[in-house]
Amino acid sequence: MHTALGKLGNDKQCALLNYPFHFNFGDHFIWLGEIFYLTDIINMKINYTASYKDFSAEEMEKMIGKAPILLNGGGNLGDLWSREGKFITQIISKYHDRQIIVLPQSIYYTNQENLEKDANLFNAHPDLTLCVREKHSYDLALKHFSRCNVIMAPDMAFQLVNTPGLSLIPKRKQFILYLNRNDKEADKRFSPHSLDLDNLAVQDWVSFKWICKNPIPVRGAARFIREFWQRGLSGPMQWISRKRWEYFHSYTSKFNTLYGSSMHRRSWGFLHDAICQLNGYRLVITDRLHGHILCILLGIPHIFLPNTYYKNESFYKTWTHQISFCRFVKDPSQVKLAAQELLELSRSR
Repeated sequence: MHTALGKLGNDKQCALLNYPFHFNFGDHFIWLGEIFYLTDIINMKINYTASYKDFSAEEMEKMIGKAPILLNGGGNLGDLWSREGKFITQIISKYHDRQIIVLPQSIYYTNQENLEKDANLFNAHPDLTLCVREKHSYDLALKHFSRCNVIMAPDMAFQLVNTPGLSLIPKRKQFILYLNRNDKEADKRFSPHSLDLDNLAVQDWVSFKWICKNPIPVRGAARFIREFWQRGLSGPMQWISRKRWEYFHSYTSKFNTLYGSSMHRRSWGFLHDAICQLNGYRLVITDRLHGHILCILLGIPHIFLPNTYYKNESFYKTWTHQISFCRFVKDPSQVKLAAQELLELSRSR
C-alpha cells in the first residue's frame, strides 16, 4: 500500500471519492482509516471528497485540477453492490488524464460478462492501481486486470489501530453478541437457532435501527428523530459519551480542517457507536468483516463466520489467522465449542 501511494509523487493533493452514503459501519471505518493514513502517514492533502450521490466533476476539477483520484476501499468492486461499483467504473472510464488508485477492495462478480466488461474498462486506463485486500481477489485481479498495477494490502480500517480514546468508551460486559448481517451477504446456515447458545443477543450494526423510511420532503425531520430520539433518548449515557467524543476528542480539530468535514465527523460518530455496541459483550460472534476487525482492535474474543462468498474466509487466511482470541468457524455445529474455548481463554487472560 505504501509503495502504491508513494507513487503519487509531488502532487501532495488528491480527491478521495465514494464516501459511504449508508449505515454500514464497516465502510465508515475504512473511510476513517484512509483519512488518517493519507493525512498523517504520507502528508497528503485531501482537497475534494464526495459520495456517488453528490459527486460534482466541476467542483473536483476546481479543487484538485489534474491531481490523482483515490477511490474508497471496501467490498463494492463488482456487481453485488451495484451503486458504488458503478460509480467506480464511471470514474475510471472518464478520467484517463490522471492517476487513479482504487484503495483495498474485495472483488466479486456474480456475472462473468460483467467481470469481462469491467476488466476491459480497467485495463484501458493508462495509470490505474488496483489494491485488493485478500488473496482470492488478488489472484482474480492478476488474471483479469492484467494491465493494472495490482497490489495486495490490508483493509484500511486497520489504520485505526492505536487511535487514542478507544479505551475511554463505556463498557458493559454482558454475555454473547451475535453481530449478524441481514442482507445478501448473509450465510443463512448460521441462523441464531443453529448456534445452540444460551443468553445470545442477536443484532446487526445498531446503525440499521436508525434508518428512517420517511420520504425525502421530511428528511430534516427524519434526521432530528434519528439523532435525538433513536440515538439520544434510547441511550442517554451513550449519546452523551458520543457527543464528547465528537466535539472534544483530539481528532476533532483534524476533521474540521478537511474538505467535507461533516462527512468525516459522521463516520467518527459511527465509530464511537460501534465500539459501544461491541464493548457490551464478553464474546462476539459475527459474519461482518469489520465486526472482526474492530474486535481485533479492541481485543475482544470473537468467532468469525463466513459470508456468502469467499471474502471473509480469504481475508482471515490472508491476514488474521494468527489472532489468538479469534476462531474462524465454517460449520454451525462447531460454534458452541469455539465459544466455550474463547470464554475460557478470556477468563485466563
